[in-house]
Amino acid sequence: MPEKTVMIICPNLKCRAIVQVPERARGKRVRCGHCGIHFAIPARHEGARPDEAKQQSSKE
Repeated sequence: MPEKTVMIICPNLKCRAIVQVPERARGKRVRCGHCGIHFAIPARHEGARPDEAKQQSSKE
């Protein structure tokens, strides 16, 4: 199964590129491949996506 990815916008206001990183990068620092700045990928918090919670509860 392919690994899930996270898409985030580079925080550099002159860049604003869409950066795609693996899910395992959550809570770590990454480098933007376009402008080179380092920034943190937010850790997942509970309740991040209500649609995922619905899907999981329907499976139980």
